[in-house]
Amino acid sequence: MNLRDNKNMMYKYVLGLLLIVGFLSLQSCKAQKEKIEAKKPNIIFFFTDDQSYDSHKSYGNNVVKTPNIDGLAANGVLFNRHYNTTAICMASRANVMTGLYEYKTGCNFDHGSLGTKQWSTSYPVLLKEAGYKVGFAGKFGFSVSDTNEGWKKEGEVAKKDFDFWAGSPHQTSYKTIENKSMAKYAEQYPHSTRAYGAATIDFINESVSNKEPFCMSVYFKAPHRPVEPDPMFDEVYKNTVFNKLPNYGREAGKHLAEQSRMGRQYPRFEEWGYDKEDSYQEALRKYHQLIYGVDYSIGMVLEELKRLKIEDNTIIVFSSDNGYFNGSHGLGSKVLPYEEGARTPLIIVDPRNDKIKIGSKTASLSGNVDITATILDFAGVEIPSNYDGKSLRPIIENPNTQVRESLPIVQVWGPKATHCLTVMDDQYKYVYWYYKDDKLGIKPTEELFDILNDPYELVNIATQKEYKPQLDKLRKLYDEQLVHWKNEAVKYNGYIEYTSIFKREQTN
Repeated sequence: MNLRDNKNMMYKYVLGLLLIVGFLSLQSCKAQKEKIEAKKPNIIFFFTDDQSYDSHKSYGNNVVKTPNIDGLAANGVLFNRHYNTTAICMASRANVMTGLYEYKTGCNFDHGSLGTKQWSTSYPVLLKEAGYKVGFAGKFGFSVSDTNEGWKKEGEVAKKDFDFWAGSPHQTSYKTIENKSMAKYAEQYPHSTRAYGAATIDFINESVSNKEPFCMSVYFKAPHRPVEPDPMFDEVYKNTVFNKLPNYGREAGKHLAEQSRMGRQYPRFEEWGYDKEDSYQEALRKYHQLIYGVDYSIGMVLEELKRLKIEDNTIIVFSSDNGYFNGSHGLGSKVLPYEEGARTPLIIVDPRNDKIKIGSKTASLSGNVDITATILDFAGVEIPSNYDGKSLRPIIENPNTQVRESLPIVQVWGPKATHCLTVMDDQYKYVYWYYKDDKLGIKPTEELFDILNDPYELVNIATQKEYKPQLDKLRKLYDEQLVHWKNEAVKYNGYIEYTSIFKREQTN
């Protein structure tokens, strides 16, 4: 046999090995996928109220103590650019239940209830139809009605669609005993945050006993006001000194549109004590003590999953219904589309897939409506075609993936002067403030922020010539979003009028 024959044989041998390795690799991937899809995963969705994105260590705040939330981040994927498409609780909760933008839910305090049609394709309803046992604990936050009834009776209609109900109407109470559905937990867990953990454990055990896959939604009241943290944790932040963000204070808000100072967010900077050092520190201590209670409650549930040996088949989602300013830009509360008001934490843990790089962080854009689609995707349930949300599973499996080009933030609550529509892409945020008042000299205003290079929104670059191409791109995305609004919005509760109100005045 000559040298040439030897080379040919070696080539065929190597090629054969490569084909075998490739086939085995494909079979391994296929087996992994089949393994993941064969057994329906359990799903737990932890959802807080008014939690800022920077309120735990996994997002870079080294002052706070959030060991269980940080543990989720270490074992899952953390989303650095996650936003609520409406930054106020009622509308946001309707968004996240239905996967729809606010103008398609028709739901907010100033507008009305969520319709029964929209509720019929909510993730709890669809999961129950798919064989899941579904539970709820905490603040439901919106009523389901075709006649705009049910105020302060939130959840009364929807609770029939849950197998387990520990929800309470309106804002709920931090005193467990004052929440009718939670009364049996009051003696052992007098503060509702820990009681919700206990209720969740009961639901999980019931589901496991019945050998049913489950989805539990735990919608905490914390850290929403009133400021009533669990006394059990009074020592946690007793002497802690919190750092201020670079955009803290009135001076860091002077460059923002005048309209941003015409709602309740502006006076609350002083009313809630963010303007003075002592009261600022006290406000932050109490705020984070409430969050520490949430972290403790989550820890209770995680321990139970381990005890039951089901943690390897239980997906965890952690997020919040809106952010919180805590003095940024000289503002208090939430609602407005700036980062601290609209951006929130999002962590997703899928322990079943060993191909996922745990502890990853992604800068990919995501919104609260995407959580809904992701939950359905994990459960193997078809995502309704009318959903605005997109599944985030591709990002979880590859953090560099983008699943959306843009995302809106809708603000049509409170004083009309503060109403605005915002649109973002993977780098820039564009806000259009339509309101004008000739007597006060207030004109429609455009804002453009480079979120990657100016994450604290300290410079409005809308009038800088070098950013004209970016401004034009975001204006186009804004106009496209307004067309979608016009075509898709509900024909009631006052949403159609905004397609005219938010139409941009033509500018160069």
